[in-house]
Amino acid sequence: MSLTSRSNIAWLLLSVLVIVADQLVKLWLVHTLPLFGQIEIFPHLNLVHMHNTGAAFSMFNRAPALVFILLSVVVSAAIASWLWRHPEGERIVAAALALILGGALGNAIDRVRLGYVVDFVDFYVGHWHFAAFNVADSAITMGAGLLLLDMLIHSRKQEPA
Repeated sequence: MSLTSRSNIAWLLLSVLVIVADQLVKLWLVHTLPLFGQIEIFPHLNLVHMHNTGAAFSMFNRAPALVFILLSVVVSAAIASWLWRHPEGERIVAAALALILGGALGNAIDRVRLGYVVDFVDFYVGHWHFAAFNVADSAITMGAGLLLLDMLIHSRKQEPA
C-alpha cells in the first residue's frame, strides 16, 4: 500500500477536512465572541471562547507550548505512517486514523500560531461543566472510538464458536 493510492488520498482528505473545519470554526469564533464570552445554544450546551494551554482537559497547563507541538508532530508522524501501511480493507481503522491525524494537526496549528488551543463547546449539567472542547478534539475522540469499535469487532470474530 502506498501513500499515493486512491484510498490513502481519500483518508488524507478527511484529515484535511477536519483541519479546515476546525480552523474555520475557531477563526469565526475568535472574531465573534470575546474571550470568556458565552452564548447559550440549547439547555446544557453553550458556545464559549476559551484558551487551553494544556493537554486534554487542561492537564499539564503549565508545560510550554513547544512540548505539545513536538508531541503533536511525533504522534502525527506515527499516525500518518500507520495510515500509510494499513491494509486496504480496514476502513474503520483508516477513518479513525484520519480523524485523529486531522484533530492532532488542527490543535497543533493553534499551538504554533497562538501558543494555546481555542476551545468553544461547553456541555454542562447543573453546575458541572465538562471541559470545553473543539472540532479537533471531537475528531480525535471519534477516531479513538472507531479504533475501539474496530478492536471489538475483531475480538468477536476471533472468539471460538
